[in-house]
Amino acid sequence: MFDDLTKPLADRMRPKSLDDYVGQQHILKPGKPLYESILSGRLHSMIFWGPPGTGKTTLARLIAQHSDAEFMPISAVLSGVKEIRAAVAEAKKIQQEQLRQTILFVDEVHRFNKSQQDAFLPHVEDGTVYFVGATTENPSFALNNALLSRARVYVLNALTTDDLRGVLDNALADVNSGLGSLGIEMAEDIKQQFAQAADGDARRLLNLLEIAVELAAAKNSTVINESCALEVLSGGVRRFDNQGEEFYNQISALHKSVRGSSPDAALYWLCRMMDAGCDLAYLARRIVRMASEDIGNADPRALQIAINAWESQERLGSPECQLSLAQAVVYLACAPKSNAVYMAYNAAMRDAKQSGSLAVPVHLRNAPTQLMKSLDYGKAYRYAHDEPEAYAAGETYFPEQLTGTRYYQPVDRGLEIKIKEKLRHLQELDKQR
Repeated sequence: MFDDLTKPLADRMRPKSLDDYVGQQHILKPGKPLYESILSGRLHSMIFWGPPGTGKTTLARLIAQHSDAEFMPISAVLSGVKEIRAAVAEAKKIQQEQLRQTILFVDEVHRFNKSQQDAFLPHVEDGTVYFVGATTENPSFALNNALLSRARVYVLNALTTDDLRGVLDNALADVNSGLGSLGIEMAEDIKQQFAQAADGDARRLLNLLEIAVELAAAKNSTVINESCALEVLSGGVRRFDNQGEEFYNQISALHKSVRGSSPDAALYWLCRMMDAGCDLAYLARRIVRMASEDIGNADPRALQIAINAWESQERLGSPECQLSLAQAVVYLACAPKSNAVYMAYNAAMRDAKQSGSLAVPVHLRNAPTQLMKSLDYGKAYRYAHDEPEAYAAGETYFPEQLTGTRYYQPVDRGLEIKIKEKLRHLQELDKQR
């Protein structure tokens, strides 16, 4: 029986059974808890977390199908507490009249606020509904703890290129739901281009394919050739989700690649973010942070190079500044590493916050008035430039309660080797004094 061909191809090609489902073998192969739970019809509340187009909604439908449960979908974008109550009332009616369970599927569940999420809890606990949520956001941040404690989180991964090739071939061959009756022709290299452009998203792949078929039909052709593919795929963008989970994952990967002295990986993550449209000013600021946090005084030039790259970004804009940012990232990755200043700063800030308003030692105070001088402000201060080696050996500059504290511990890399030697020499002078 033919499907309704007025529906989008992505909707028509939804898997009808678990055997047709593509990807997610880490949770759906025999022996895995979710797979065995689905086959046995044992329901539990769950949250599917993954990028778009990875099969979250489809999997929820298949679970309802295998469990002979009512599938009741609502969207967190369009629904509120009123819609939740109506769904729960309908689920109670189904439970009483048909003795069937209900899966309440909430798409984009991270868009619900705390009170809306709390509205599920009593009905999940009493068994009125089994809650299945789908989200592209990290549940740890997007969902409240009460809801998380009552649902198991399953992570869905972006589909591989091979997975997507299978989806594409199936759509081209299927005569009932897909494009099999149209005789569409695609060379293998064109299929590969479409699979790569979809970037792990099956829905995007099928939407691109549908556009390509329509474009070919407008030219009275059934062949999707190179020029057709170029026209359809030229506007593609990578999965990035600005300020979302994927955004922070990628900036974390960039920072850790620099810290790990891997210029090639650092350059890759920088290019990934630039290709996805990341704000270049944000990248420039983060690169400056890396220069101080992970290189510091082991190579002070790193900070200047990072600032120069930021200045290039402000003056030139994109795309001219991109090479400057790349130059800075590569330099930082290759530079000697030290987090000594970073650690010293954190320790000093901790003391500043916790030790209260400790008095400035009298000999370090400024004395611009006669009254201050009469109170011995600045008295006995030793002017370092008048001392041997321009160093007042034995002098203390801390509040009395913190005398002898050391925050900065230079490492044995880069310029900090020399700094460490100098500080050790000054400490010896202090001991002699």
